[in-house]
Amino acid sequence: MPLSPLLSLYARSAPLAALCSLIDKGEPVVRAGGLCASADAVVFAAAWASGKLPKRPYLFLADTDERAGYLYQDLRALLGNDENLCLLPSAYRRAAKFGQRDTAAEILRTDALERLTGNAALFLVTHAAALAERVPTSASLFERTISLREGDMADLSLLATRLNELGFRRRDYVYEPGDFAVRGSLLDIYSYAEELPLRIDFFGDEVDSIRTFHIDTQLSHERRTEATLVAAPDEAAGGVPLTDLLPKNTVLVVHDLETCLNTIENVFDEGFSRLAQAASEDETPTLSREALLCPRSVVESALIALQRVEIAPSGSSINEEQQKIGDRTSPISSMGGPRTATLTFHTHPQPVYHKNYEFVQTSFAQFIEKGYEIFLLADSSKQHERLQTVINEQDNSKSAIFFTPLSPTLHEGFCDDDTKLCLFTDHQIFDRYHKYALRSDVARQGKMALTLKELKAFKHGDYVVHIDHGVGKFGGLVRMPGKDGAMNEAIKILFHGNDVVYVSIHALHKVSKYRGQDGTPPTLSRLGTGAWERLKEKTKKKLKDIARDLIRLYSERRGAQGFAYSADSYLQHELEASFTYEDTPDQLRVTQEVKHDMESRRPMDRLVCGDVGFGKTEIAVRAAFKAAGDGKQTAVLVPTTVLALQHYRTFSQRLADMPVRVDYLTRARTAKQTKEVLQDLADGKIDILIGTHKLIGKTVKFRDLG
Repeated sequence: MPLSPLLSLYARSAPLAALCSLIDKGEPVVRAGGLCASADAVVFAAAWASGKLPKRPYLFLADTDERAGYLYQDLRALLGNDENLCLLPSAYRRAAKFGQRDTAAEILRTDALERLTGNAALFLVTHAAALAERVPTSASLFERTISLREGDMADLSLLATRLNELGFRRRDYVYEPGDFAVRGSLLDIYSYAEELPLRIDFFGDEVDSIRTFHIDTQLSHERRTEATLVAAPDEAAGGVPLTDLLPKNTVLVVHDLETCLNTIENVFDEGFSRLAQAASEDETPTLSREALLCPRSVVESALIALQRVEIAPSGSSINEEQQKIGDRTSPISSMGGPRTATLTFHTHPQPVYHKNYEFVQTSFAQFIEKGYEIFLLADSSKQHERLQTVINEQDNSKSAIFFTPLSPTLHEGFCDDDTKLCLFTDHQIFDRYHKYALRSDVARQGKMALTLKELKAFKHGDYVVHIDHGVGKFGGLVRMPGKDGAMNEAIKILFHGNDVVYVSIHALHKVSKYRGQDGTPPTLSRLGTGAWERLKEKTKKKLKDIARDLIRLYSERRGAQGFAYSADSYLQHELEASFTYEDTPDQLRVTQEVKHDMESRRPMDRLVCGDVGFGKTEIAVRAAFKAAGDGKQTAVLVPTTVLALQHYRTFSQRLADMPVRVDYLTRARTAKQTKEVLQDLADGKIDILIGTHKLIGKTVKFRDLG
């Protein structure tokens, strides 16, 4: 179930009501003590969703980009895709040379600024380094924005001219923010205020339809009623501190203001040193430090003037006489600071379970006995099922433990003594790393990034294949004038007779590396002869013949009988739930498909294909353990000795707490070791054997290979 019911329950919290009341009364500084883990996100989300929190802009300031990312993800999980929630990241790649902008971050940043200028009530999450960077003025942002709605009248040619003036780049295909393409009545454009590029269809001068489309497939996706086309900020125009754009009634929510201010100071100093370094290397900085960054004093004076909520974690020092909700301290008189109102929440972090499921069962039972309601947060229903199975099969003599499953998960779980609620996360129970993902990752993905990566590996003379022209030789990257007069990059492909075709880097989906027999160079294609088209047709015919044979073979296989494995045991659930990382949707789906195949009486014949690091080995581990659960042995065949040892270590680590034995067989084992392994394998003492081609030797005898 979604998280919204949780917010309704949490909105009954007395400290939450007091917090909203103090903000509404305009208390200059409110110190909220006792909030740990993700409790701050839950408190503000519940207050916002219930309508108790005054509708004003709220600036959530974190000291690092990581903390801001986790807070933003928590708020998104709680509030959904609320248009009032946005993230302002840093515009720069700090690992690179100062001033190199991060395109994906620009999308979120521009989106946040656009919402800030047009919304009187929102949650804006940012971090100190991002706050140190100047932003465009409201007037500048308005001048660089074009709004279109279905039914609007607009001349497409004049619109293209205006886009060029704003700095958009005209391309054949749109792949990156700032690109646009005109093809007949279609305008494809990647705005800096959108997660996906837009496809605008004109009927004459009328906007007929607006849709988003995917970068990798170039296919239309979701229909929209309006489009906001925002160009990249004009750096030459300079900028202003973000605090200049904040309404006066903005509420600052911060954990450690002094640390944030120190970070802003460091970023300003870093900008100075980077620019000085550029000058020493005879490089001319495009802008001064003051044009890009804000000094601490400017940001500090603006933040101090805002109403402020200071979040203090559990165990923070608040005097006993201040423990009552709404109790006030005296002013910070020595510094002439504002009056501070304090209140205390009573939360504490989720217990550390370290995958001790018996302890989990006992702990949950104790919480339930004390009247707490337990909510378990996970990103998938399958994970909830696994945990329910693992907990309740620890000790059959005990009563079943029931919890309320919620999706998606939060970053860190906690218990709240005021509301008697426990919010526990599955990744903390299973000691898994929890990473946050920002929506702007869309801008980093797609076919273009992958193709450019392959392109960098090309060398002059490498054979490539163009889908329309055939086999040629890579002739390097060249710069050529485009339709708009700007210089564009293209790759040069040489064909038979030194004929040349130039392919824009925005049409690289038509080019791939030639893959043929090793050591046998291909024949270069002749342009304009039709030979390549005839070859493609001939190949299609052969593929149909192969497909026909495969269909016949598979129809015969469907009639064969195999061993049907039993359903998942609680140990299988425990193994899968304890995976260090969150299952990807594909990984989860393929795991279920593999196990379904194993539970069928039809022999399994499945290829699991994926890039490096996508979790193929984990699927193999789960399948091998399922086989061992029914007394069957598993052979893992790998091509090299090094890979065999690597897989042996991986399988051993994952199955260390399980009642199975893993071993390996390669030429690196001594004769004595090999003899012992073969004997144990024949006796059924080894459940999973990993090895090279030695596994298929005549001396290798499995007791019951599954």
